[in-house]
Amino acid sequence: MLNIADTLHGWCRQARPFALATVIQVSGSAPLSPGTSLAVNADGEAVGSVSGGCVEGAVYELCTQVLQDDGPPARARFGYSDDDAFAVGLTCGGEIDVLVQRVEPTDQPHLTAALDEVTHGRPAAVAQVVDGHEDLIGRTLSLLGDGSTYDGTLGSENEDRAVVARARAHLRAGRTAVVDAGGDPDTCPAKLTVLVHVQAAPPRMLIFGAVDFAAALSQAASFLGYRVTVCDARPVFATAARFPHADEVVVDWPHRYLAATDVDARTVVCVLTHDPKFDIPLLTLALSLPVAYIGAMGSRRTHEDRNRRLRETGVTTAQLTRLNSPIGLDLGAHTPEETAISITAEIIAHTHQATGLPLSHGTGPIHRSDSTGPIPARSARSARSAV
Repeated sequence: MLNIADTLHGWCRQARPFALATVIQVSGSAPLSPGTSLAVNADGEAVGSVSGGCVEGAVYELCTQVLQDDGPPARARFGYSDDDAFAVGLTCGGEIDVLVQRVEPTDQPHLTAALDEVTHGRPAAVAQVVDGHEDLIGRTLSLLGDGSTYDGTLGSENEDRAVVARARAHLRAGRTAVVDAGGDPDTCPAKLTVLVHVQAAPPRMLIFGAVDFAAALSQAASFLGYRVTVCDARPVFATAARFPHADEVVVDWPHRYLAATDVDARTVVCVLTHDPKFDIPLLTLALSLPVAYIGAMGSRRTHEDRNRRLRETGVTTAQLTRLNSPIGLDLGAHTPEETAISITAEIIAHTHQATGLPLSHGTGPIHRSDSTGPIPARSARSARSAV
């Protein structure tokens, strides 16, 4: 639902009931992931998507029915349909399960608060029961900030506690996912399946080296939703005017800045300096940190010399396997803009454990549903789409 958070927030503030259709399970090749939603209000206005267009009409009708009847949540499955020209189905060959429920904002004030956090770019999570006891399906509770506080209830303290524990973990990881909670006879006998919708703080991209390639890369990374930092020890080059798409420009020795700043399992480190006095201490430190991706620019000769120097500092062979060098995919890139695409393409492939090969060279599903990496979705405001 967070893909349409801005519209839902407006409806909630106006206390306008709406029907919410959410993708809760995906199998095979499907265009959108669990957590993606379409919503319809009482005036027939619709926002969002659950399939990229394949089954939107059928889901809209189901939303209208649930909204008018004020009935219990309904679940529908859509799969591949090709034999009947008038049949409703996905053309991509996969299957999606969609949960449709009526949402009465006055009954769930915590949802308005969570959506407010999301629309302002602050971390939040909404846990939505999608399977379990029929009286609980569709119920939600919200976690705000770092997950230290939550609001709403699923019915009992035990159920709330079990779901909150799972939701907090996914909020910290910045990952929307379907999880099981409860099922422990001593703490929470009721077993629930919960879809945890997550809006995490943007993952960071740390770009070291205030060069032309960094300017193009910061723009591409900002488009992908990263919070971008450009760092260089040379103040004449590290200026905000040269990097308008960066969230911050820092003048400091790269390894010193990296040692002092916060990183996590979603952080991406791109080293574009290809100068040993900067690269070696920086990469020696970076390769010891639990970040998502480390890449370094340079020629094949620079790469070999860099690896030799890193080994001399005590970097192990296992650590060196984490270094993507020379950075980027082989796209034949020459310009800074082309190189930025090459680098971000490699980061995306690395994140999703994909091959980076042309899709025409592969077999099997195009859309992967098992990604757990840090590539963020676009903001709720920019990701909107109408039916």
